[in-house]
Amino acid sequence: MKVELSSFDAWIKGVHQSIKNDPLWSFQVYPKALFIFDLAWKDCDYLLKDPRGKAVANQLTRSTGSISANIEEGFGRGFGKDYAYKLKIALGEARESRGWYLRGRALLPEELLNHRINLLSEIIAMLPPNIKKQRDYKSKK
Repeated sequence: MKVELSSFDAWIKGVHQSIKNDPLWSFQVYPKALFIFDLAWKDCDYLLKDPRGKAVANQLTRSTGSISANIEEGFGRGFGKDYAYKLKIALGEARESRGWYLRGRALLPEELLNHRINLLSEIIAMLPPNIKKQRDYKSKK
């Protein structure tokens, strides 16, 4: 079965302009976090075909949505330790999301599963340097 893997570049074209105009959009991990949520939402179609996939679908949409939500909340608090804390939570949610994809693997096409795990691994790799940067941030007074 051929699986359609959404392209990040094609997805960006459908994002509301007000989101792309927000300064947060330039934080490279943020658009990817929004993208993985939209992908997870669609992936629930596979998971919900089997009653056992319902719990995975619920957890997957919760955890993938929480990645971008924590980035948004942290950015709204300004730079520094509060932002670092929210990025750390986003990192945990990204790891959890990757785990939920693995737990749902019996219901997901392999190519799709690999794409999602690789995207989440990319998000996971991008967050720690930014957490450190925010922890080290000293506000100018």
